Amino acid sequence: MVKIVGIGGSLRANSYSQVALDIAAKRAEALGAEVEILDLRQMNLPFCDGGNEYADYPDVEKLQKAVKAADGLILATPEYHGSVSGVLKNALDLMSFEQLDGKVTGLISVLGGQPNSNALNDLRVILRWVHAWVIPEQIGIAQAWKAFSPEGKILDEKISQRFDEFAQSLVDNTRKLRGV
Repeated sequence: MVKIVGIGGSLRANSYSQVALDIAAKRAEALGAEVEILDLRQMNLPFCDGGNEYADYPDVEKLQKAVKAADGLILATPEYHGSVSGVLKNALDLMSFEQLDGKVTGLISVLGGQPNSNALNDLRVILRWVHAWVIPEQIGIAQAWKAFSPEGKILDEKISQRFDEFAQSLVDNTRKLRGV
């Protein structure tokens, strides 16, 4: 069975990034994947200081172990000032090749404004650097406040189809690349 870890890069209580991550996770589960969501809003992570030991922060070990044991990842980030959120970047910085090398990864970006791919492109660079495999399908949701119903449902059928294609690609490519 394909094992995927999802990480949302927003600390906001009503995070659209988290809503998008949950939708992607459910679509992957419908295809037979086991998905674990690591909610950074519930974790106590320090700022990365470049060290290898974070003994005072057991959630660092939880993050590292979960990602290391996973076959694939879903990363969802709000786009802040034209790039990936600092929260998600910090979580990635708390890991290394040991956890991220070879992970098949799907990327989601949520924006309040007009569409662009800055955060997605920046995440691709980061993940390439740690030898992860990023699937070609990605999801960028502009004007997120109009994209979801109050219940967290996708309002645009084209975006919903992209989530289906994203999940299919993530599960299929993880099976192929990780031999699951």
